[in-house]
Amino acid sequence: MSDVAIAAPSGASSGGAFTTRTVAILIAVGILTFVGMLVLGAYAPDLRSGRNGGAHALSNAAIGYSGIVRLAEATGRNPQIVRDPRKLDTEDLVVLTPEAAATDMTKMIEIRQGKPTLVILPKWETVADRFHPGWVRFVDLKSISEPDGVLALKNVLKTRRYSSGGRPLVGVSWLPAAIRFRGPKPVQTISGPDLTPLITDDQRHIVLAQIGEQPFYVLADPDLLSNIGMRDAGQARAALELLDFLNATGAKSIVFDVTLNGFGHGASPLKLAFDPPFLAMTLAIAIAVLLAGIQATARFGATRRRARAIAFGKTALIDNTAALVRKAGRHGTLGPRYLDLVRERARTVFGVPSRLRDQAYDAYLDRLGGRARFSDLAEQARVATDPRAMLHAAQALHHWLWEKSR
Repeated sequence: MSDVAIAAPSGASSGGAFTTRTVAILIAVGILTFVGMLVLGAYAPDLRSGRNGGAHALSNAAIGYSGIVRLAEATGRNPQIVRDPRKLDTEDLVVLTPEAAATDMTKMIEIRQGKPTLVILPKWETVADRFHPGWVRFVDLKSISEPDGVLALKNVLKTRRYSSGGRPLVGVSWLPAAIRFRGPKPVQTISGPDLTPLITDDQRHIVLAQIGEQPFYVLADPDLLSNIGMRDAGQARAALELLDFLNATGAKSIVFDVTLNGFGHGASPLKLAFDPPFLAMTLAIAIAVLLAGIQATARFGATRRRARAIAFGKTALIDNTAALVRKAGRHGTLGPRYLDLVRERARTVFGVPSRLRDQAYDAYLDRLGGRARFSDLAEQARVATDPRAMLHAAQALHHWLWEKSR
């Protein structure tokens, strides 16, 4: 039996539903889409713009702090916007901008223990501007409980607001002369135990204070550093000088935290796969998979024809016969039958008289000489029951016949 090629019906196309080129394009697009999805998944937290109108360093809204960040960058102060909490353990000044009393500051205060840190309290209640994405509209001042609760329970602060009339704020004598702010309208101030005033209004209400002996500072009114204040060149200049004053000696940058505003992220195993030094391993695996795919789809050398279900020739006939005997379990009876075949062949080759039978026949063949006696070989063939012994006896008889007739 052999494979029969079935011809396509008349008028039918010999090709498949898609050409090889179309399939290759589909596979390539699928692979690129999958890789793109992995990369975007790994770097999605870093790609968020943060333009949600919040009070943080990524925000372009009036209450945001992107203006001071860009100004610090333009003047060579090397600002850093940090999304990973592990990077906040630095000796440089870190600016924290919690937006509500519910923000958990406990871990952040522990990380910044003994290091220069500025906490800016919230002030304004806003809603999103429907006509300008990323902008906000003022609704009202936040409830006093919001700025009061930012550092509670560790530090008890009391927030008050006063009409400033835009009058200059007053700094302590050791503050640089360039740190000269005008009071926002209204000005938000704080009071509480263990506060050292650094900047006050003209009524001695505290706007900027140091808590305790450590370099931990609280700015009561965010308008001094927010985008609202950066509209005025004098306020912007004073803001930069203030950050320099609060920063550590020999600082290399100013760090603006956005993890408290919901833009933080931890270590991602997926992102590690695309960052050095693991990027080399990722590329090596990708190349290995690509080569394996090419080897699986490409053909090397001539096409091998399928073998026939039933082969031609004597070998196939013998194999099929042996398989049938094995399946029937009759291989134990083949020894005596092969012995009879060798006897008939020997009668023709050696001219054994036809009157001789059985033992006389075997004795005649024994007298022909040789390394083995025919009667002994015949006995081995008669008693062989398992395939291995039967094969050994048959091979011995065949060799005896060959030795005598060559």
